[in-house]
Amino acid sequence: MLGDSDVAAAIAVKDMAVASKFYEETLGLHKGEESPGGTVFKSGSTTVFVYPSSYAGTNKATYAGWTVTDVEATIEDLKAKGVQFEHYDDMPGVERQGEIHVMGELKAAWFKDPDGNILSITNQMG
Repeated sequence: MLGDSDVAAAIAVKDMAVASKFYEETLGLHKGEESPGGTVFKSGSTTVFVYPSSYAGTNKATYAGWTVTDVEATIEDLKAKGVQFEHYDDMPGVERQGEIHVMGELKAAWFKDPDGNILSITNQMG
């Protein structure tokens, strides 16, 4: 049923101006359609819908993740823009190498947007 349809992340934020700057300037997403309900950002062939909500930042798990070719270089680019990375040292079977959490062939790093929404980058999904 839904397996043939595209899916998009929808991320709640408190301040649209601050969030727009972060998603567009810091993360490099392409700003698209704006409405009173939120803003669509294009990322690769997918979209991220950022919308205002009083529930922003309350999710304690990963909200959205990007698959990147070079995790290390992406981390350095984001750090140069002021992004701070999260460390989860209590995950079973995970070895942390600096900002990167290594699980076999999988490399992952987590960071937060200005509202505390948890985002990630990995070298592979699934």
